[in-house]
Amino acid sequence: MTPMADELKWYVAHTYSGYENTVAVSIEQAVENRNMHDLITEVTIPMETVTEITDNGPKTVERKVFPGYVLVKMIMTDETWHLVRNIRGVTGFVGAANKAIPLTDEEIAALGVEKREVVVGYNVGDSVKITDGALASFIGTVEELDTDRGKVKVVVSMFGRETPVELELDQVETI
Repeated sequence: MTPMADELKWYVAHTYSGYENTVAVSIEQAVENRNMHDLITEVTIPMETVTEITDNGPKTVERKVFPGYVLVKMIMTDETWHLVRNIRGVTGFVGAANKAIPLTDEEIAALGVEKREVVVGYNVGDSVKITDGALASFIGTVEELDTDRGKVKVVVSMFGRETPVELELDQVETI
């Protein structure tokens, strides 16, 4: 089953505008009915939280990042292609003619579709060594850790002064 996991890729299905939720639910029901959980594992509609300013004041709303599109994580076979393509409201896959093109890892990361868990070997207050960048080989203390953004704030002693520096999580290591 491991080779199949490597073939799981994210594809973009184009839908009629306003049909995204209906299409997503229909795909999930079809997968359930045909017991194809191993071929189509996830269906999602990228959403963002936006604050709109109205006459009544600010209002927070969920909005579709790409109206008219649904993301489907699946192994592309004739069977899965036909299943998704024949869902009412789907006009096709993003790609050339009848060839769906999967999203790249960079595109998936940019969309924030898959949450990757970041594990760091240090905590706030730990002494760390900077391994990369202009301050490589400097020693400092972790002041702040922001795994969501992939950043760490390290206080480094330069020229007798404490200076906070924001770095990528992989630019520092524990001593």
